[in-house]
Amino acid sequence: MREKEHGRPYDAARFTEMITEAVRDVVRRQAEAGLDVVTDGEQGKVSFLTYVKERLAGFDQVEGETLLPPSWQKEIDDFPEYYHSYMSKYSSAVAPMKVMVCTGPVAYSGRDAVQADIANLRAALDATPGPVEAFLPSTSPSGFGRNDYYASEQDYLVAVAEAMREEYLAIVESGFLLQVDDPWLIEILADDGRSDPAERHRRAQEHVDALNHALRGIPEDRIRLHTCYGLNHGPRLNDIPLAEVAPVMLRINAGAYSFEVANPRHQHEWKIWSDLKLPDGKILLPGLLGHATNYVEHPELIADGICAYAGIVGRENVVASADCGFSSRASFAPEVHPTVVWAKFAALAEGAAIATKRLWEGA
Repeated sequence: MREKEHGRPYDAARFTEMITEAVRDVVRRQAEAGLDVVTDGEQGKVSFLTYVKERLAGFDQVEGETLLPPSWQKEIDDFPEYYHSYMSKYSSAVAPMKVMVCTGPVAYSGRDAVQADIANLRAALDATPGPVEAFLPSTSPSGFGRNDYYASEQDYLVAVAEAMREEYLAIVESGFLLQVDDPWLIEILADDGRSDPAERHRRAQEHVDALNHALRGIPEDRIRLHTCYGLNHGPRLNDIPLAEVAPVMLRINAGAYSFEVANPRHQHEWKIWSDLKLPDGKILLPGLLGHATNYVEHPELIADGICAYAGIVGRENVVASADCGFSSRASFAPEVHPTVVWAKFAALAEGAAIATKRLWEGA
């Protein structure tokens, strides 16, 4: 992957084989840890976001330029010494951080790539008994590129949404659940100290409308929406409260909503669901595993979290999940060591079993 990303010669056939093997391995390990709902671990993608540079026509990458989300920049400004050290680890990333710039008409060109993702996950599941469901992640239409082509940001957003719709449809038509990874919703709503709250909410609604346009006609029960606070291990004093995000999040036409809980800046936010009604037929996927710490959460703590949410929205409407992926890009310095991930997953499954016993046998 490193050689490929740097434009150097690499063995393409062996690379393809290695991705297939890696997907089979992570699916097997998820099942062995006791997970009922599994995914491919995004093993063939260089990052959760910029993988689309190989699937969308109309973009170029710019060297030597950064495009930080508002909350990232405010955090860095507030804690410059900490983040100087933190960001330096990205120098060891497989793919350096580059800005994608829209320079022409956007169109989807990733049909072979998404079909390879589908085939790899299906082959892994065929070889692995146990999982009940499987999902494939795909990025939302926002946040990964600057518009230098379309007359307006709205035109640009709609064009990207229409292109990403092809990937969404391919995943759902394959029989897998679609997970839309959408950290940008929170970034749009975040207070950067300069923008007007009304303007942020206008842009957030524009974002919701574009994503719903891309998801039109897809049954909601086939869609998971994942949103998070983006920045991994840091002070996080600038995180916007989930109470301000959740009402907007629920406007996105999905059947299940994934969000951060294990993050200690947000562990208390289960209480918001007492005041905010979860629409009928919807499911919460609270993240009960931290994606930025190598502590392994205790199963009893996970069970307590599940029961707290179940006590408000109903036991049938909660599926324990993780805050986010355990490394947002291919790197030699991931946030959570790969060997620790499997222990976290085992704790999640054990905690869910404890909660299930409490909620059903104790009823």
